[in-house]
Amino acid sequence: MDLLHSAGVQVVQYLQENYQGSQDWFLFISFAADLKTTFFIFFPIWFHLCEAVGIKLIWVAVIGDWLNLVFKMLFGQRPYWWVRETSYYGNTSTPVIQQFPLTCETGPGSPSGHAMDSAGIYYVMVTALLPGLLGTQHRSCAARCLRGLLWLVFWAVQVCVCLSRAFLAAHFPHQVMAGIISEAFDHIPAIYSASLRRYLGTTLFLFSFALGFCLLLKALGVDLLWTLEKAKRWCDRPEWVHIDTTPFAGLLRNLGILFGLGLALNSQIYLESCKGKMGQ
Repeated sequence: MDLLHSAGVQVVQYLQENYQGSQDWFLFISFAADLKTTFFIFFPIWFHLCEAVGIKLIWVAVIGDWLNLVFKMLFGQRPYWWVRETSYYGNTSTPVIQQFPLTCETGPGSPSGHAMDSAGIYYVMVTALLPGLLGTQHRSCAARCLRGLLWLVFWAVQVCVCLSRAFLAAHFPHQVMAGIISEAFDHIPAIYSASLRRYLGTTLFLFSFALGFCLLLKALGVDLLWTLEKAKRWCDRPEWVHIDTTPFAGLLRNLGILFGLGLALNSQIYLESCKGKMGQ
């Protein structure tokens, strides 16, 4: 792995040295790919336009981030701390990489949550836009061009997210590539009419599974907070250490949002005021 990590550090150095003028753009991309943007911006817009798409966005975001938590519980170095504590370089000079306000995340690095989440979220939005924009002319030349343009934008966003995470030294390139996994729920219609009991059951299951896995690892002697110490030690500025990026902080936030959605959709006020409007 040291060889793979050293190659990743070279990529990070190359991006930082040759694309320094794009720093603001990369910072913006990382901000836009964060799940908070989905919860506070994308969800309200889509829920207003089409409730089914808004509901799907929340499910994709929460389940996708939960899978990311399970995948990255065991491992995942980050460039900004690995390069300062590795013995791989021996007596040669250690590469110097910059840090930024969004660099010092505290959870394990593999796979990239930003890449994994953005792939699922933007996949949902693109597939939701296609039917409305193409209409009945889905076989025409213009429709094919529009479809190709939307998917080109989708992949351009994924490339930008990957470059952004590497530029900020928050992830190695192989971690962001591993994170591009789309989570689509087009063929699970039950999520659109799920009862409060199903929302509660899903929330409890996801939390119990993650907690049980955590306790199992702890019983086996695995320190689940090993990355937090590294982040505090190697981050250039203490205020850049984002404690809310620890795995279980994100888990509790996401499950709270999922259960809150279930409470809202099954409230008497919502059922009386919005009955029959689903999907319009």
